[in-house]
Amino acid sequence: MTGTEVGGIALAGMLVLLVLRVPIAVAMMLAGGSGYVVLSGVDPLLSYLKSAAFARYSNYDLSVVPMFLLMGNLASRGGLSASMFRAANALIGHFRGGIAMAAVVASAGFGAICGSSLATAATMGEVALPELRKSRYDPGLAAGALAAGGTLGILIPPSIVLAIYAILTEQNIAKLFTAAFVPGVIATLGYMAVIGILVRVNPRLGPAGERMSWTRRLHALADVWPVVLIFVVMLGGMYGGVFSATEGAAIGTGATLVLAFVRGMRWAGLRASILGAARATGMIFLILLGADVLNAFLALSQLPVELATWVQGSGLAPLAIVTAVVVLYVILGCVMDSLSMILLTIPIFFPMIMGLDLWGLGPAEKAIWFGVLSLMVVEIGLITPPVGMNVYIISSISRDVPMGVAFRGVAPFLVSDLVRVVLLIAFPALSLALVRLMG
Repeated sequence: MTGTEVGGIALAGMLVLLVLRVPIAVAMMLAGGSGYVVLSGVDPLLSYLKSAAFARYSNYDLSVVPMFLLMGNLASRGGLSASMFRAANALIGHFRGGIAMAAVVASAGFGAICGSSLATAATMGEVALPELRKSRYDPGLAAGALAAGGTLGILIPPSIVLAIYAILTEQNIAKLFTAAFVPGVIATLGYMAVIGILVRVNPRLGPAGERMSWTRRLHALADVWPVVLIFVVMLGGMYGGVFSATEGAAIGTGATLVLAFVRGMRWAGLRASILGAARATGMIFLILLGADVLNAFLALSQLPVELATWVQGSGLAPLAIVTAVVVLYVILGCVMDSLSMILLTIPIFFPMIMGLDLWGLGPAEKAIWFGVLSLMVVEIGLITPPVGMNVYIISSISRDVPMGVAFRGVAPFLVSDLVRVVLLIAFPALSLALVRLMG
């Protein structure tokens, strides 16, 4: 049996394990370890494993993961998400559908200091759902707006998934964050446009909220200026080359900690934030180790190289190949979480994409563009059935909204996602313009 055949069988076996609800890290380790033994034997596998954990976890760039996770936990428990929603609601809540739009804007703002879509959806669901209910918003629209808005946590930089993509592909984290900024803004505006169209077609879906006085608006805006300052200093310093992504994460976490205590968080909240970040970090790092074992086996099997060679010699148009990858991502997103998808597919798809001639892009720009595109498509999986983790989170918070109603509410936002993906494929400059500008 050839290495390629063993690789294909191992991947199929891993998918079977995932269907059986085996944790992704364990499934990756079992598939990778078994395939490694078949190709090279037990002793080479043990020799690899004795240094694999140290080789992965000693990577300095990985320190951004626990720091961004801690920053998100601190921001949630420090009341920063509520301040963002109040500010956005004060400005646009009096428009028809404005409260739902405010929830989307607040999700984008919270995503800028969180980096996690699930945390963004859960936090903004707790904050915005009571106001949406009070204003008698349609349950489907409310659930759809919050679930879709939660996906901005993974797209608006900083993004934990994008940081891990950068580490896997040896790209600059700050440049990838820069590239994701414009698509993130487009996503926010697209979701707001969807809400605007829906409430114009059926005004009962999203009634207008209370028009606040300018005094209350200015007071609400003044409440969020520290959050804006943290965002500007952290990401501005990273984009401007003043400090690295790791240093930026440390500065942002420290500033968020101080702000959370000023806003009333106490030691119990700090302890809960640290434990929450530690649990999430442990889960992510275990998945990373499982991915390393699987990737070592795939490299041994030569499956990614064979696939890239076959694609280059197939005669298919590069755009058709990119479209096929996007479609496969959407399908995988229906049954897998975003981080697992990136860790599983990047070692296979990345060499294939890098071998294509796409709009004359150089290797670095192509890697950055594909990273942002992957992130956007992975984000769609968070609101598509049957998994749709963001939808499950919102439905669990709003127990009176059936899952079917929540998924129907998300459907119009998926159209916006599709349009955005098409735009990014057709116009790579949407993600590369800022990177080029900042040199």
